[in-house]
Amino acid sequence: MGSLGTAAMARMDEQLPWFRALSAEDRSWVGLVAQAGIAAFVEWFSTAGEDPPKPSIEFFGTAPRELKRSISLQQTVDIVRVVVEIVEARTHELAAPGGEDQLQQAMLRYTRDVAFAAAHVYAREAEARGSWDARLEALIVDALVRGEVDDGLHSWAAALGWTSSPVVVIAGHAPDGDPRAVIDGLREKGRRIGMDLLAGVQADRLIVIVGGAASVDDAAKQVVARFGIGPIVLGPEVPDLHAAARSARAALAGLKASSGWPDAPRPVHAEDLLAERALDGDDDARRQLIENVYLPLAGTPLLDTLATYLEQGTSLEATARLLFVHPNTVRYRLKKITELTGYQPTEGRSAFTLQVGLILGRLAESAVTWRALT
Repeated sequence: MGSLGTAAMARMDEQLPWFRALSAEDRSWVGLVAQAGIAAFVEWFSTAGEDPPKPSIEFFGTAPRELKRSISLQQTVDIVRVVVEIVEARTHELAAPGGEDQLQQAMLRYTRDVAFAAAHVYAREAEARGSWDARLEALIVDALVRGEVDDGLHSWAAALGWTSSPVVVIAGHAPDGDPRAVIDGLREKGRRIGMDLLAGVQADRLIVIVGGAASVDDAAKQVVARFGIGPIVLGPEVPDLHAAARSARAALAGLKASSGWPDAPRPVHAEDLLAERALDGDDDARRQLIENVYLPLAGTPLLDTLATYLEQGTSLEATARLLFVHPNTVRYRLKKITELTGYQPTEGRSAFTLQVGLILGRLAESAVTWRALT
């Protein structure tokens, strides 16, 4: 048995490039497994009569758990094949006179059962690893939804092989059917397109975290078909997974407030729902509107121009009369407002967002004044 094990190791070193690339420790463990397999065959053959027992595969337990992660099923089959070749080449030395055929048949049956047993071992490991990966994925999604971002989140993501940036979080309604099938489909999609995808189903919501997309719209294009009916909201692009809680917060707030804009496109950017989110109580949206709409105009004639223009039903002439300026002056100021805020007062949705931002800014200013007085 010792000489067979030595010969098998020499053949593996000669024929298997991946074996040569292993560390000395892993090579040693592979040798012990091969020798244990040969010893198990000898024991099995010596007790096998007309009704031989099922071969034992306990020799796989000789190797540490880490070896199963560094050697694939295909490589395990390569090891079995090499050992079989070595034994076959020395059948005439090992078999009793006239027993060569019996030994070869026994060896073929034994190695067949060992190959099936190896596949079973790897399938069990893959199933356990898949269950663990699913738990890690659920923990990451839940942590981002709750805004609990710490070093543990990065450790979990690293365990799943997450390396991509930037990151986008997408929220919508989950489709009918088994949530596990939905998440498995998204994982497979991510592997095909070369992006990192994490997903979680929480009640009736499906939350997808996409890493490595060229843009927010590109990320959405890859996963929109996986959502159920109803709105789909795209959070803003963030640089990495650590900042993804902000994208998740915006996407979920947008999903909650999306009923305020029934005709919204599908998918819709969370930033396009700022007004609805603010009215629904989203502090991030309120702060963003104040910073983007009110503060750039505060203390300038542009603020009065915008307020008057909106109060007069976006009438250019009525605004000019009330402000005692020429209509061209109003046009110039409206253009300037668009440049400063990114919203066009003459367009319906933008005018609505500007109106909400204007009101929120006044309320915030009034609250500051009230606190100062009291």
